[in-house]
This record gives sequence, C-alpha cells and structure tokens, in this order.
Amino acid sequence: MNLKQELQQLHDKLDKYRRKLAAAEQRGDAAIILQFKREIAATTKRITAIKGQQSRILGKEGQQLSAMAFCRELTSAEQADMGALKRAVKGLVVVHPMTKLGREMELERVTGFAPKPF
Repeated sequence: MNLKQELQQLHDKLDKYRRKLAAAEQRGDAAIILQFKREIAATTKRITAIKGQQSRILGKEGQQLSAMAFCRELTSAEQADMGALKRAVKGLVVVHPMTKLGREMELERVTGFAPKPF
C-alpha cells in the first residue's frame, strides 16, 4: 500500500474514532472514552509520521531534480505541445508549481529539468 492510501485510511479511522468518542461522551461511558482517546492519539501519531515521510521523499526528489544539469521555465507554446517536447528532449521532467513537488521546490512557473540543454 502506498503512503497516500495509508494516509487516507488513517484519516478515515481517525474520523470514525472521533465520532465514536463523541457518542461515548454523551453516554458517559468512561472506559470507552479512555479507549478512544488512546486510539485517537495513536492514529494521530501515525499520521504525523507518514506526513513526515512524505515530505522527506518530496525533498529528496526535489534535490535530485535541482541537481540536474539544466533547468528552465517552459513557454506557453511548449506547454501546449508537451508531447512533442518530451519526445524531443530525453529525460525531461516537467514540474508544475501547483503540485506537491512544485510547492516543495517553491516554483513560480512550469519548469522543465533535463540532463542537457533544451
């Protein structure tokens, strides 16, 4: 299972535990309240760990792209015909500023990274 799916499942579990905790608090069931508080704490801790792992992976990927020999912003004409550009430039990686990786790298515009000039 990839990190994104695991994170979604953990968020679903956390939501379920919070709803059950609210119901137990209305009933006044102290043992169940304590159990769900422990479950919520454990799930929150796991979510934090997975988010940290995701940010490390993105950071590593961003460093690898930044280390490529050549990068530049893509023109609107190049963006319009992305298929031809990728066929012409071997090893081209295009990063959009609105993706997780683009936000991590703090890009302003659509940028292409390649091992040699294009």
